[in-house]
Amino acid sequence: MRLIVTHGGNVLAVARARGWDWREILDLSASINPLGPSPAVRPAIEEALDRVALYPDPLPEQLTAVLAEAWGIGPEQVLVGGGGTELVHFLARAGWNGPATLAVPVWAEFYRAFPHAHRVPAAEPDAWPQRGLLVVSQPGNPTGVSVPLEAVKRAVASREGPALIDESFIEFTRLESAIGWIQDHPNVLVLRSLSKFHALPGLRVGALAGSPEWIRRLQRKREPWRVSTLAEAAALAAVSDTAHAERTRRLVEEERAWLLEALEELNGLRALPGEANYLLAYTDRPAAEVCDWFLERKILLRNCSRLPGVDGEAIRFAVRTRPENERFLAAAREYFCAG
Repeated sequence: MRLIVTHGGNVLAVARARGWDWREILDLSASINPLGPSPAVRPAIEEALDRVALYPDPLPEQLTAVLAEAWGIGPEQVLVGGGGTELVHFLARAGWNGPATLAVPVWAEFYRAFPHAHRVPAAEPDAWPQRGLLVVSQPGNPTGVSVPLEAVKRAVASREGPALIDESFIEFTRLESAIGWIQDHPNVLVLRSLSKFHALPGLRVGALAGSPEWIRRLQRKREPWRVSTLAEAAALAAVSDTAHAERTRRLVEEERAWLLEALEELNGLRALPGEANYLLAYTDRPAAEVCDWFLERKILLRNCSRLPGVDGEAIRFAVRTRPENERFLAAAREYFCAG
């Protein structure tokens, strides 16, 4: 059966269809930094407006260098692109045409990029094949649960083929990044997104980290100008604001713990102890029914039922600020405690 891939974050389309002001909608279907972009982003974009009549660099060399320094690797080990989605499809189109395996659950876009990939449970690393491309999400998406670090390291060390570790949400966690493994394991590629932690989904910036050989191989087939002037300016400002990053991690950790404790009192909803800025919860009611009910109250959830690696009716919702989390919790209490 063909998997139909859907995404969260369709708040503008929902607002248009319903005639609502998008600002009144609580979008928990997309897991973006609850504090929004760094305060340094807006002035950086405004300053860059004077350069929009000029072509940007074919490859965003300044951003490449800044990301490499932040990750402790060389700029020749970083490939910046127009968001994680663009990079995943580029890799599937130009970087790898052999067999692939997805350690499910993974980000939904991998199912589109690698439609014929074999699927194995992420929770069973001993069953992961040794050949071909292996895709693993750390932490898992949409579960928020990570694969034990030592298990991933063992799998990477013994592989004959490349391993792509999706770390789009890792900055919300305290997990060790696989970028530090690249020196000893040149078969490792790491995907990073600036959409989630840095709250720049509207500008589309992401990056791949890998060995110099892998990055050269990809750059040979790379189209120029994949990152705009404004996107690069915003990304540079965002990555440099380490204070905003630490505030974000503290907030998400506190609010995630608060939500998990509060949700325990609800009947018919069982949340997994995720590690990221979102939580997956299994429900004893049809997830589509749950999402529709919340939609009528201008709250968007993500229906994750029937996704590979998700066993049963399940919804995913973002961890936000306390007022937003309280709004969601009040609706959840009304729905799951009614009757």
